[in-house]
Amino acid sequence: MENYIYYIPFIFLALIIIISAFFVVKQQTAAIIERFGRFEAIRQSGLRFKIPLVDRIAGKLSLKIQQLDVIIETKTLDDVFVRLKVSVQYKVIKDKVYDAFYKLDYPHDQITSYVFDVVRAEVPKMKLDDVFVRKDDVAIAVKSELNDAMMEYGYDIIKTLVTDIDPDAQVKAAMNRINAADREKTAAQFEGDAARILIVEKAKAEAESKRLQGQGIADQRREIARGLEESVEVLNKVGINSQEASALIVVTQHYDTLQSIGQETNSNLILLPNSPQAGSQMLNDMVASFTASNQIGEAMKNAKKKKLE
Repeated sequence: MENYIYYIPFIFLALIIIISAFFVVKQQTAAIIERFGRFEAIRQSGLRFKIPLVDRIAGKLSLKIQQLDVIIETKTLDDVFVRLKVSVQYKVIKDKVYDAFYKLDYPHDQITSYVFDVVRAEVPKMKLDDVFVRKDDVAIAVKSELNDAMMEYGYDIIKTLVTDIDPDAQVKAAMNRINAADREKTAAQFEGDAARILIVEKAKAEAESKRLQGQGIADQRREIARGLEESVEVLNKVGINSQEASALIVVTQHYDTLQSIGQETNSNLILLPNSPQAGSQMLNDMVASFTASNQIGEAMKNAKKKKLE
């Protein structure tokens, strides 16, 4: 029994060695095995075996898509300093794990250097406004350059994105003022157009109102003349001649007007003259003026005929 006690440490050491011969590689991961410092094999995901004390795991590489954010400050064609954030999505090519592990010590630094080089070559060719519009062109140029360079080292560039463009604070404030002024100008133009349309429509409405008002007055006078004509015809039927009938109508309207004025308590209208004789005199004057007008018209027609003969 005592002899077995001496073997326990050796048995324990043997178990440790046997256990250490097995290892697990996670999904989407590659393990690099070296034997006495020399590359031996690449082990993919699962339970794997290595020779204890001979083989060792030199390192592991993730085969997942990774992202590296690079912030670059550069100058545009119109001498504006701007900060760009470029996001590079990349992964290790499964068949080139050896190159990715042994050819490149610091892939992040290598990718960052290429991004700096491309961005500082492309952006100075553009004005600030063009950088915002053509940011996809910058991203494509970065991806193309990185693909050509990193493929040799076992890395595949999936996509590059320009995720942020940040000019100097004073430049952004100036751009905002320009934008605000442009919008105010557009608003003022729309307000001017609206005011002009309102004035034109108001003028059209007033013109239409005046036209309808004039038409109403003409219709009113036409109806008054028709009524007077009918009144004279009725009076002629009872033996009153046209002149007497006209005088009677004028006197009647005269008194109707006085009565209407008397019914208004706050009226400021003064009818001059307001005697019946004045109405008769006004009618005689109107008849005389009409007669004189007719005589002048006849004389002008006769003179014109003689001239033509």
